[in-house]
Amino acid sequence: MTSSPNDKPADVSFQEALRFWLKLGFISFGGPAGQIAIMHRELVEQKRWISEKRFLHALNYCMLLPGPEAQQLATYIGWLMHRTWGGVVAGALFVLPSLFILMALSWIYVVFGDVPMVAGIFYGIKPAVAAIVLQAVYRIGSKSLRNPAVAPIPWAVAAISFIAIALLGVPFPWVVLAAALTGALCAKFAPGQFAAGGAHAAAGRAHGRALIDDDTPTPEHARFKKSRFAVVLASAALLWLLPMAALVAWQGWSGALTQMSWFFTKAALLTFGGAYAVLPYVYQGAVEQFGWLTGPQMIDGLALGETTPGPLIMVVAFVGFVGGWTKQVLGPDSLFLGAALAASLVTWFTFLPSFIFILAGGPVVESTHGKLHFTAPLAAITAAVVGVIASLALFFIAHIAVKAGAAAVFPANVDWAAVVLMLLAAVALLRYKVGVIPVIAASALAGLLLRWGGLA
Repeated sequence: MTSSPNDKPADVSFQEALRFWLKLGFISFGGPAGQIAIMHRELVEQKRWISEKRFLHALNYCMLLPGPEAQQLATYIGWLMHRTWGGVVAGALFVLPSLFILMALSWIYVVFGDVPMVAGIFYGIKPAVAAIVLQAVYRIGSKSLRNPAVAPIPWAVAAISFIAIALLGVPFPWVVLAAALTGALCAKFAPGQFAAGGAHAAAGRAHGRALIDDDTPTPEHARFKKSRFAVVLASAALLWLLPMAALVAWQGWSGALTQMSWFFTKAALLTFGGAYAVLPYVYQGAVEQFGWLTGPQMIDGLALGETTPGPLIMVVAFVGFVGGWTKQVLGPDSLFLGAALAASLVTWFTFLPSFIFILAGGPVVESTHGKLHFTAPLAAITAAVVGVIASLALFFIAHIAVKAGAAAVFPANVDWAAVVLMLLAAVALLRYKVGVIPVIAASALAGLLLRWGGLA
C-alpha cells in the first residue's frame, strides 16, 4: 500500500490477488448490485488496483454479455491483471464458495424440509423472494426503459415479452431472438430508440492513481490476436466436449445428468439481464419439461440463492442437487453423491461460457464500444428482460398468495398472511432501501412465528 493517493500502488502479486478473490467469494452478498459495489469499494477506492474509468469500462462490457455480470467483472479484472490464470482464479473463486454452501443447504432442505421449523422459515422467506423479484423489475426497468414519450419501442418490447411469457407460454429463447431482431432493425431505422443510456457512464470522484490507471496501456495479453483467440476457443470446446462425451457414453443422451448438462449450457447463453431473466426458462425446463423439481421447490431454491454469497444464478446448483436427488442419478444408495455430482456438473456447464466470453471475447467486445449496431440488439434484449422478470414476479405472487391445494382464487383461498409479508418486504426494499439479507432474515423469523402461532 502507498501512503499518498498521488503515488501509484505497488505491483500486486498473483498470491495477493488470489487471497482477495477468495475473500470476495465468501463476502459477495447482495446480488449483482451489492457484489459490484463491494468490488468497487475494494478495488477502486481502497486497494486502487484499477481506476474508476477502467472499472466502469469493464463493467459496461460485462453488462452487455449473457451471464452473471459481477462474476464476469471479477474474471475480467483478474484477467487484465494476471493473464488467463488470473481470470480463471478470480471467476472460479467467485463461484466455488457459493457452490459448497448451497450443496450443504440443499442437503438440509431435501432431508429436513418437512420439519415444522424449517417449513416455517421457508413459509416466511417465499413472500420476501416475491418482493425481491418485484424489486428487480423496478431496478432493471428504471435503468433500461426511458421516457415512453421519447422511446416507446423499448416499453412495447417489455410489454409484449411479458404477454408472450406469462399468458402465451412462448419459450424464452424465442422472446430473446425477437427482441434482438427488433433492436437490430431499430439500430438501422430508429437509432434513437435504443441509444446508450449510460447507466454506468458517469465516473465518480477520483480515488488517486491506480495500478491500472486511465492512461495505462492495454497489456499485451489483452490485445486481440487471432492465434490466441483460436487457442482459447479450441480449449473451451474441449472443456465442454470431453465431459459431455463422457456423460453420453456413460448414461446416454437421455440420461438425467446429460440432459441437465445440455439444458444448462443453453441456459448459460440466454442469461442477458442477469439470473432473474433466465429463471423463467429454467422453470420451463426444470419444472415443466423434465420434472427435476416442483414449482414451490424452485421458489425455495431462489430463496437459498438469495441468502448465500455468489451470483444468484447459482440457484442452478440447487436445481441440479434436487434434480440429482429426485432422479437418483447414482442409485438410491448414493443420493448425496449423485446430487452433489449433478450440482457440480450444472455449475460447470452454466459458468464455462462466462469464462470464454471474457478470455476469448474480451478484446473483441472491447473494439465494439459505442457502436450502435452491436449495442442496440442487446439493449432491446434488456427491455425484453423487464417483461420476462415481471412474468416471473407474477408466477411467484400466484404461488405464495393462494393457499396450498386451492383450486381457484377466491378471498377465502387467499393466504393473507403471506400477502402481507410480501407487501411489507416490498416496502422495505423499494421505499426504505433495506438490504436483501435483512429482509429475508426478518421474513424467515416472521414465518416461523406465524407457523408457531397457528396463523399460517
